[in-house]
Amino acid sequence: MSMTLLDAKITFVGAGSMAEAIIRGLLDKHKAKPDNLFAFNRSDVSKLKALREKYGIRITGEPAEKDEFVRKADIVVVAFKPKDAVEGLSALRRLLHPGQLLVSVIAGLSIETMQFILEAQMPIARTMPNTSSTIGLGACGLSFSPAVSETQRGLAREMFEATGIVALVEETQLDIVTGVSGSGPAYIYYMMEAMIKGGVQGGLSEETARELTVQTVLGAARMVQTTLENPADLRRKVTSPNGTTQAALETLDRHHFSEGVVKAVLRAAERAKEMGDAISEGAGLTAGTASALRSQNIQK
Repeated sequence: MSMTLLDAKITFVGAGSMAEAIIRGLLDKHKAKPDNLFAFNRSDVSKLKALREKYGIRITGEPAEKDEFVRKADIVVVAFKPKDAVEGLSALRRLLHPGQLLVSVIAGLSIETMQFILEAQMPIARTMPNTSSTIGLGACGLSFSPAVSETQRGLAREMFEATGIVALVEETQLDIVTGVSGSGPAYIYYMMEAMIKGGVQGGLSEETARELTVQTVLGAARMVQTTLENPADLRRKVTSPNGTTQAALETLDRHHFSEGVVKAVLRAAERAKEMGDAISEGAGLTAGTASALRSQNIQK
């Protein structure tokens, strides 16, 4: 009988905003039981206590209990910062076993680097969620190592569907997922800042400009979602010849708006790769070592 997410024991190593988003989603969608959710972090006891009080999950600050939380878990979610990746994964190496699913929400950290640090071909789900996951409207890219079973694939997908939508992609595409949706909310916030500023400069109160901007962005996104039309087609439909919208879009074009956004997406993806390369280098995984390891895996 295959394990269900409801029965799985899930341990979160790191208890920041993304871990909380997943915990909230799992419980709100009745996909997990509080007694099956465990969390610990390096030192922020107040954060752990807040999670326990809010969600009823199990927490600990005791080293021996932390080890037990990891050993007994069916799914281990690593949710610490990229700068702590090598140290954090090294500490887990002696505790993990091949029957578990390791889920990473660490930006840039490749499956290959995780396996190198862990010295094992663990079943790994690598994800790139975004901050909108905290309100159940997240967009998450998800890829798997070869060792992940079909049951584990289903568990990982169901876990992140509790926080929004999930796109299954090849791992090589996760950096561009970072560029599009991982960092994407900030692009929209940046444009909203500018729209509000323009409204205020034109004479609106900041409150009114903000309210109108928020509803406009919400409505535009819902139009694309509801009609299934291409955003370019919707844009053309609302752009009357020589009208106000055309004048505005021509101004954006003069300031290379579209080109700037495209370059931003690609630069975010590039930066994700740079961060991943830095983690690999910090772990001692050189290009030559990686190539040798891949050859060994193919031969196996």
